[in-house]
Amino acid sequence: MSRYREIKFRAVTSFQRRIGNPITSRFPQQTLLETTGRKSGLPRRTPIGGRRIGRAFWFVSEYGDKSQYVRNIQENPQVRVRIKGRWYAGTAHPVPEDDPRARLKTLPRLNSTAVRAVGTRLLTFRVDLID
Repeated sequence: MSRYREIKFRAVTSFQRRIGNPITSRFPQQTLLETTGRKSGLPRRTPIGGRRIGRAFWFVSEYGDKSQYVRNIQENPQVRVRIKGRWYAGTAHPVPEDDPRARLKTLPRLNSTAVRAVGTRLLTFRVDLID
């Protein structure tokens, strides 16, 4: 990873961890992804943007396998997603063959714009919803 991308990654993730995520995760309509911490075993909630299409929920990770929630998914793909205030259980799958930039065009505009602006290793995910 280039020095510029590394500095950008650290700045963005520090802001998200300390300011952005704690604030946005309190909004009742904010979509949340709940993973199980790979080291702690505790639930970890991350605000994300995405869209439910049929029995699947699609989203794009900004930093691919460098994101902590992606590492948690790799360890345990069983997740929960809060969509419009309701929790759904499911299994998350990376979809590396999907074009993440094209996928972002089908997802909510505000989040997609932010992901395109700050992301350096875009990776599409599909969550197959159980309930």
